[in-house]
Amino acid sequence: MDAILSLAAANILSPTVLFFILGFAASLARSDLSIPEAVAKGMSLYLLLAIGFKGGAGVAENGLTVTLGFAMIAGIILSASIPLIAFVILRAISGLSRVDAAAVAAHYGSISIVTFVAMTSMLDAAGIAFEGFMVAVAAIMEAPAILTALLLASGATGKKGVDKDLLREVMLNGSIVLLIGAFAIGWITGVEGLAKIEAFIVSPFQGVLCLFLLDMGLIAGRGMRSSRQHLAPPVILFGVLMPVIGASLGLASGLLLGLSVGGVAVLMTLCASASYIAVPAAMRVALPAANPSIYLTLSLGVTFPFNLTVGISLYLAVASLFGG
Repeated sequence: MDAILSLAAANILSPTVLFFILGFAASLARSDLSIPEAVAKGMSLYLLLAIGFKGGAGVAENGLTVTLGFAMIAGIILSASIPLIAFVILRAISGLSRVDAAAVAAHYGSISIVTFVAMTSMLDAAGIAFEGFMVAVAAIMEAPAILTALLLASGATGKKGVDKDLLREVMLNGSIVLLIGAFAIGWITGVEGLAKIEAFIVSPFQGVLCLFLLDMGLIAGRGMRSSRQHLAPPVILFGVLMPVIGASLGLASGLLLGLSVGGVAVLMTLCASASYIAVPAAMRVALPAANPSIYLTLSLGVTFPFNLTVGISLYLAVASLFGG
């Protein structure tokens, strides 16, 4: 346990977390520090390509297993069911409308790819292995949460079922396409392919992640500064409580699947994270009546900082305790 606590302290004081804190503080202080949008987009594409390719190469090296199939099924079930829990809690403790509660709930069934990257980077730094196919599980957990949220909101909007155009947009979201595509290419080319581009996707990874998290801190700070009036104490409490609930479900699922300690920690992180890229884009189209100031600020301004500074260290500690 002392080793895990030391690792947690090291993570909080790691360059990636500190750059996020720098961006968050600079934004709250109204600094003019900013990252050009095109640069931020390029960094996002780089991170998706790198983690997808490395995950695919890992699967190629270790081969297909029954656990992979069950993990994919578990990811779908978790992504579809977590919004139901989030929706019930929100309706019970807050005054949010059915549409707003459904929109928020969608974010907590889907995943934050940057939180996923932060956990895997922490595991790599600690020398803790995890299953490469968790990249595929992350990709498959994007859409089910959105579909569940639309069904939850259908009673208030009067719309029944799921719009086919929206479903197509969700499934062909650029982040998902690149993540799955890079995973497939890494799987096809294997360790030999990884060796050819290792200098591009391994060595620069941590530096790019630091700069990307600086930008995330700036965005989170701006959202918190401009939209805090929409976040009542019960809603903020939800933003911290829901990740812990999701992580608990991920822990139980990971142990049932027989994942390694690293794999359990990654699944806990996926279940605890909240989307702030794919889901907000889908909500703007599918639930225009929902208030973005609530769902985006809650996921990016409350849950993301909690997971980055406290959550992922906590999830690894718990995974080590139960899975070790």
